[in-house]
Amino acid sequence: MSNLKAYFGLAIIVVALFLIWKIAPPFYANYTFQDYLENEAKFSTYSTKTEDDIRNEILKKVQELDLPVTKDQIKVQRVNGVALSVDYTVHVDLPFYPLDLDFHPASKNKNFM
Repeated sequence: MSNLKAYFGLAIIVVALFLIWKIAPPFYANYTFQDYLENEAKFSTYSTKTEDDIRNEILKKVQELDLPVTKDQIKVQRVNGVALSVDYTVHVDLPFYPLDLDFHPASKNKNFM
């Protein structure tokens, strides 16, 4: 009986590690992207970059992070500051349960109205 409990506990640990291995990378990439958007919003407010220039820089970062984002999904607004937002979905293939993770990273400068 104690061997059965040990095998069951080991199976739960293995399943948990597998799920973490599959799900953690999209969350880490989103965290990194959110941090990038916050910095980009701060620095772009005080620069002469156009909305398209900012969008192209964000697209380069998206490609670097290998996120499923197109140029049309990147929203940039310049009104007394900069507001950036991107909505995207990452599909994670889990056995017996495909999963879609929705992310909505956004940032705006405090001067934005």
